[in-house]
Amino acid sequence: MLDGLRQFIADIVSPDAQTDRAFDDSDYRLAATALLVHVVSLDGEPTPAEKLKLHSLIESRFQLDPGTADRLIASAMRVEGEAVDLYHFTSVIMRSVNEEGRLRIVEMMWELVYADGQVSEFEDNVVWRAADLLGISSRDRIDLKHRVAEKQAELPKGPWGTADAAI
Repeated sequence: MLDGLRQFIADIVSPDAQTDRAFDDSDYRLAATALLVHVVSLDGEPTPAEKLKLHSLIESRFQLDPGTADRLIASAMRVEGEAVDLYHFTSVIMRSVNEEGRLRIVEMMWELVYADGQVSEFEDNVVWRAADLLGISSRDRIDLKHRVAEKQAELPKGPWGTADAAI
């Protein structure tokens, strides 16, 4: 009963708490999205192509409507900004997601890396570290990188110099 009262007061004081509760710290989708936000932010302000690709990935891979995807991304940006390392996010994913799902998350990271048409050494290094923490072998990580790069190279280029169909 006291917890209910505390929650009621928290909801009144912070109306955004209702939105954040949909994605708590143990939700693998929040952890995965935080990793993706980290990747897309590594080389400065995300490009329009990177932002579109992030939204597209979140909506399609997690089967979310655009509004829910926006809330998830906003929550992920908040927790990613507070994080000191990748371990918190990868440990949540390790507890909740099987190897096939973890491979898909690494693939999503590569898709974001290639969304702007260039791979920086920082992006490559972060995907390597995250994949390692997710228990993904070097061979699988490199195979995913090559597969995404090949797929990206085959797509027609759009107004930002990136592949439209990938977005």
